[in-house]
Amino acid sequence: MTLPASFDLSGRVALVTGASRGIGESIARALAAAGAHVIVSSRKRDACEAVAASIREAGGEASALACHIGELAEIDATIAAVEAGHGRLDILVNNAATNPHFGPITSIDPGAFQKTVDVNIRGYFFMSQAAAKLMAKGGGGSIVNVASVNGVIPGPLQGVYSITKAAVIAMTKAFARECAPQGVRVNALLPGITDTKFAAALTRNPVVLEKLLPHVPMNRVAQPDEMAGAVLYLVSPAASYTTGVALNVDGGYLIA
Repeated sequence: MTLPASFDLSGRVALVTGASRGIGESIARALAAAGAHVIVSSRKRDACEAVAASIREAGGEASALACHIGELAEIDATIAAVEAGHGRLDILVNNAATNPHFGPITSIDPGAFQKTVDVNIRGYFFMSQAAAKLMAKGGGGSIVNVASVNGVIPGPLQGVYSITKAAVIAMTKAFARECAPQGVRVNALLPGITDTKFAAALTRNPVVLEKLLPHVPMNRVAQPDEMAGAVLYLVSPAASYTTGVALNVDGGYLIA
């Protein structure tokens, strides 16, 4: 497929976290198809390498780099490895996330609460901070934070996860405002309910789906590939005047 020049990512270096499966994998494949060298990252290197190898087999450029974004030392090591190996970073997609508690907000224990905050807020923040500094050295770049519609309307039995995703939306706007002078654009993707292993508690539960789908005008669950096009737009030259945006890709769920 030939893409318009405004979507061409040839020569760009992209780091996608949580890219070994689901939405992250779909984003990684889309960016590679647009010409970027994609660094596939998640906690398990073998899983990352499997995706990277598949991208290379399809004619794209990709490598693997393990990183647990809940660990600050691993974030620093990852950005240092990107700089050492590529000399630059043009695109960061913060997609890795966790939701260890699916149940009433009043029953979450401190450990699950802290894990959710450490990955979904602290991890996104410090990965964005380190990436923005490296991007600024190269003249600019683009960060996309994968948030959620739950950051706007809290999801049932997903209270703390929803709180962290609301924080991601606010974080996106704060980084966008402060990093614009350095040529770094920062936007957020807000997926609706998507058929991934991460969301299996929702998508594979007929009782839950029966309650959720009537609130989705398109009356269906999204597929991971349906998120990738929005991210391709946000990181590409086509979005050169777009920053601080929270883009809903939700089948109409957030229509007022």
